[in-house]
Amino acid sequence: MIKPGAWLGLLGGGQLGRMFTMAAQSMGYRVCVLDPGDHSPAGAVADRHLRADYTDAHALEALAGLCQAVTTEFENVPARSLAYLASRCRVSPSAEAVSIAQDRIAEKAFVQGQGIATAPYLVVNSIDDLQQVGANLLPGIIKVSRLGYDGKGQARVTTIDEAIAAFVDMGSVPCVLERHLPLQMEISVVVARAGKGEALTFPIAENRHAHGILDMSIMPARISESLATRARAAALRLADALDYLGVLCVEFFVTEGETLLVNEIAPRPHNSGHYSIDACVSSQFEQQARILAGLPLGAVDPLCSAVMINLLGEVWAAHEPDWASVLRHPGVKLHLYGKTHPRQGRKMGHITCLAASLDEALATAHAVRHELGIERA
Repeated sequence: MIKPGAWLGLLGGGQLGRMFTMAAQSMGYRVCVLDPGDHSPAGAVADRHLRADYTDAHALEALAGLCQAVTTEFENVPARSLAYLASRCRVSPSAEAVSIAQDRIAEKAFVQGQGIATAPYLVVNSIDDLQQVGANLLPGIIKVSRLGYDGKGQARVTTIDEAIAAFVDMGSVPCVLERHLPLQMEISVVVARAGKGEALTFPIAENRHAHGILDMSIMPARISESLATRARAAALRLADALDYLGVLCVEFFVTEGETLLVNEIAPRPHNSGHYSIDACVSSQFEQQARILAGLPLGAVDPLCSAVMINLLGEVWAAHEPDWASVLRHPGVKLHLYGKTHPRQGRKMGHITCLAASLDEALATAHAVRHELGIERA
């Protein structure tokens, strides 16, 4: 166990790191953030900010020398940096687990290797791959294998010519072509795992997206208990197979007949789990800090129903939103990430609407969205 007062390290300076930092500090830990940005959401609240590249050997050595344990807030941190740190201090999640989630090709092969289904897909390394068998997966979505997120690095395609053009536009880097499936909904399961036999799943969230970015998460998800049981079991199976330590999110597609397909794995807290800050006994960020420090897991029981609304830069298009009006709604919680330059598609914060019933939470969420001018997804 790492006692409060000690230093915990974080690779990444975004909003997930900001919320981890604040959770760890509330438990008495000091946090050092390694991030190259001069002004980052996590760096702004951390006890120390090392401004350096994630592969900078001197910065990594300084982080390992100061901190007893290090975690990450995004999956695209170089796995070799995690491996370097792991030789000097405790690191979670492991470089091996992160490296799988960094690459869609490796991720999908890993998921299927555990006997869990994904959407039909094709590994695309060349135009020839598309010309030979790509037609079997159209209409589809072509996605870069690495570094894609929030709708970036992907394109919907309906013909082979469109698929080839998208592949070339993406730099002809390794991609996957996934068949576009009619979905009943998308859900996600956030797992907190401290070791073998020590894992909990947060209440399942029902997710709605707009333009490839999470728009709204609804907790509890409006799904059958049998589907919820299967989703939790699949997420825990993947976490066990990775020997994962930390917080992990598994995103699922639900298709006709409650067929469950894994979409992606995120080796970190997830946007769809933000409701846990206000609506659960322990948040996903508190769990991340507990696991990193070697403390017991906290309870994940829901305290109420919740709807989380993402606040993107578009909300600031005309002027600063009228937060006083929004906060007049009972049960509304505002979380802003300290970003000073709103732009289209940029996550600036989120709002969580809490209520005794899901219908009440949804009604408040729709009212808040209307006041902020957010289009319905």
